[in-house]
Amino acid sequence: MFFQEPTPDTSGYMIAGYVIAFLVMGLYVASIYLRSRNLHQDMAVLEEMEKPAPVVQPQAKSQPGKKGPARSKNNTSVRPVTKKSRKK
Repeated sequence: MFFQEPTPDTSGYMIAGYVIAFLVMGLYVASIYLRSRNLHQDMAVLEEMEKPAPVVQPQAKSQPGKKGPARSKNNTSVRPVTKKSRKK
């Protein structure tokens, strides 16, 4: 009388539960992998920033009394760059 009903088939729910559990674990592992990769990239950038900068050689000084870079007298095609005012 009591327990005369057959046990319901819940194997579909069990499979769905395992699929969801493994998907969540897979996403977690992928997240850890991506975080590790980004961490290594960040460490490489920080190590590159810690290296001392190369010493820049000073440029040759122009002749005293003249402003700007030295130019040859023959080169007339070189013109100074200036800003032109715009008409509004």
